Amino acid sequence: MDWEPVHQIAALGLLAGMVFGAITNKTNFCTMGAISDWVNSGSKDRLRAWFLAIGIAILASQSLHAVGVINMKSAFYLTPNFGWLGYILGGFLFGIGMTLASGCGQRSLARVGGGNLKSLVVVLFLGFSAYMTMRGLLALFRVNVIEASNMNLANIDIADQGIGTLIAATAGLENLARVDLVVAVMLGGGLIVYSLASRTFRGSFDNILAGITIGLLIPVGWYITGVVGFDDFEPIRLESFTFIGPTGESLMYLMTFTGSEINFGIAGVFGVILGSFLYVLFAGKFRVETFTDHADMLRHIGGATLMGFGGVLALGCSIGQGVTGMSTLALGSLMVLMSIIFGCALTLKIQYYQLDDMTFPGSLWRSLADMHLLPARITQEQKPD
Repeated sequence: MDWEPVHQIAALGLLAGMVFGAITNKTNFCTMGAISDWVNSGSKDRLRAWFLAIGIAILASQSLHAVGVINMKSAFYLTPNFGWLGYILGGFLFGIGMTLASGCGQRSLARVGGGNLKSLVVVLFLGFSAYMTMRGLLALFRVNVIEASNMNLANIDIADQGIGTLIAATAGLENLARVDLVVAVMLGGGLIVYSLASRTFRGSFDNILAGITIGLLIPVGWYITGVVGFDDFEPIRLESFTFIGPTGESLMYLMTFTGSEINFGIAGVFGVILGSFLYVLFAGKFRVETFTDHADMLRHIGGATLMGFGGVLALGCSIGQGVTGMSTLALGSLMVLMSIIFGCALTLKIQYYQLDDMTFPGSLWRSLADMHLLPARITQEQKPD
């Protein structure tokens, strides 16, 4: 039986998602955990795993583009419609949300497969919030406030928001392919070198495995949708792994199955859950975990809602923009990545100071000073109570 391209994409997306989920669970890969390790204990090993994944994704994806296998310029991350406000605000809110919810969307999906009922609640509220922001009540705010501030780069004769494109336009360079190659080598290669420069990181098999595998799964996703799914008559959007919008679409797919069609994103979401479940089952690590109290539940629900809302505003999450988007060399993806890290780090610091019963204004003031965004002198002499 010959499968339609959409079904081939779904089947391969499911398999790739299963690898993603199994590796995530086996290696404890978590972008929120990576930032937490860095902020709270100074350990950068899991952060280096994330950066290694980004570096590999950039070099592998741009290599596929350079040899003509896929056209990265058709990826929606590179649209000339530059949504600067959504990138900054959405990324910041997502960073806060994933901290409150104890993990990003990808990590929450993997935990669902491992039996974590807290993460099941997170995934449900994340999906509801994301879908409401894409097509429901919250879409009114997204369209009328956030997207109203978008800049159309085409109006100033810039084809897209790629970092290489912007450099070429600013410097008056004509060979865009060469500029893109230089940017890919410098950024992607630099992240790989930075990651492997640490002796402790090089001695961590799980972190290296996570970085390499997840980094390579991004170009696999591009290949599945861009080559396997290529169809002149029924074009399929070029995409790779992202977990906010697809989680919302997955919930809607389950509720309207007979009238819906599966796609790569939905299949990837199911694959992560299934892959994680199979791993913990065979490893004997399946364990049901629930909320400790009602405050814990409310904190996770609030974080999940912020993740869904912020992730849609930012057009992606710590994987969707932080790795997949970065592989396209889009400036917007870099802005989202930085905003996510800032939002997460700031929230972690505030939580730390609140452990000493410091008020929220005082915790915020002290945290911003720690991040060198306020003078330390002021926090000592004039900080709010």
